[in-house]
Amino acid sequence: MRAPKPQHGYTLVEIAIVLVIAGLLLGGVLRGQEMVTQARIRDMINDMNGIGAAYNFYYDRYRALPGDDPRAAARWLTFGAKSGGGDGVISGRYMEPAPIDPTLGAFTVDNTQNESLAFWWHLRMGGFIFGPSTGVGAATQPSNAVGGLMGVQTSGLNLSSLIVCESNVPDKIAGAVDTQLDDQRPHTGLVRAYQQTVANEDITGKSPTGTGYVETGTARYVICKTI
Repeated sequence: MRAPKPQHGYTLVEIAIVLVIAGLLLGGVLRGQEMVTQARIRDMINDMNGIGAAYNFYYDRYRALPGDDPRAAARWLTFGAKSGGGDGVISGRYMEPAPIDPTLGAFTVDNTQNESLAFWWHLRMGGFIFGPSTGVGAATQPSNAVGGLMGVQTSGLNLSSLIVCESNVPDKIAGAVDTQLDDQRPHTGLVRAYQQTVANEDITGKSPTGTGYVETGTARYVICKTI
């Protein structure tokens, strides 16, 4: 009769080493995720502040609002640029569908429509932001750091002036952006927010959501800041 083969198991030291390695790997993953989140928060803050600066630089140079500029077509005639209505107010919503090619006649810009899209076109033509100056994409809103839209419109979420809005913002990031730019409250201050029920939600005529940001891990916000 053969002697039974010795059973080989893991020692307590080996198990401890495995647990330590697993903990280090998990900690690295979590740390990496937090670094990505922090980078997105910084990108959104920089974008909001940067668009405000570009808007002011454009006005200083041309004495007109980008998008509403009544002399844009004459200035950039060779690029097919279109003028705004020149009434000192930017028409349109932040999430307006962008034209396939704004140089086509079907894209009308006036005091009632599409100046919020021409806003980006004029800033690009002036060299204040990157992007195509003609053809597809010229009058298209930029994407933000979380895959939503960054757009502008006059008034919304109880803010009466021109605002820059970013959509599809995860709850944690929205709260952090408001904290760093304003007062951490979605219904007061220069930064307001609306909890979305659909992607890129229209905020026209709507009021901010609640008195605090709700972190469920699935909530998304449109967050807007006065320019």
